[in-house]
Amino acid sequence: MAISTGDKLPDATLTMMGTDGPQQVKLSDKLKGRKVAIFAVPGAYTPTCHSAHVPSFIRTKDQFDAKGVDEIICISVNDPFVMGAWGKDTGASDAGITMLGDPASEFTKAIGMDFDAPPAGLMARSQRYAMLVEDGVVKILNVEGSPGTCETSAGEALLDAM
Repeated sequence: MAISTGDKLPDATLTMMGTDGPQQVKLSDKLKGRKVAIFAVPGAYTPTCHSAHVPSFIRTKDQFDAKGVDEIICISVNDPFVMGAWGKDTGASDAGITMLGDPASEFTKAIGMDFDAPPAGLMARSQRYAMLVEDGVVKILNVEGSPGTCETSAGEALLDAM
C-alpha cells in the first residue's frame, strides 16, 4: 500500500557519494525535527528526470529556503556513484540538493511507490513524486500519474501546495 498524507515515513538507509566515497545515510537522521522536501525520480539521466524534474527543484531552491524547508532531497533507485555524478552534471549538488540513492529499491518498495517498465529497462524503480515531510510525517504528497510527466511533482507544484 502506498504512503499517504499523514503517514510517518519508514526508516531507511540510503546511500550518497561522500568526499571519501559511498556513505550510508539514515533517512530518520535527515528528517528528525526538520522540514524536508523529498522528490523521487524513476532514474538518473532519464529524459524527464534530467530535463524537467531536477531543474524544477534547482530553480525553486531559494523559495523552499524562504518557506523554512531545511533540505531538499532527491531519491532515485540508483547507486551512489551515479547519483553523485548526476548531481554534479545537473548542478543539483552545487545548488544544495542532496542526491540519495536507493540502490535495492528498499525504501521505494516500503512506501509503495515502486513500478516496473520493462520496455524501458526500468525495474523496481520509483514513481515520480514530491512530498513535504515534517519530523518524518508526510504533510503534502504529489504523485504523478505517469512516469514520463513532471507537473504535480515539480518544485513549483510542491511550493504551490505549501
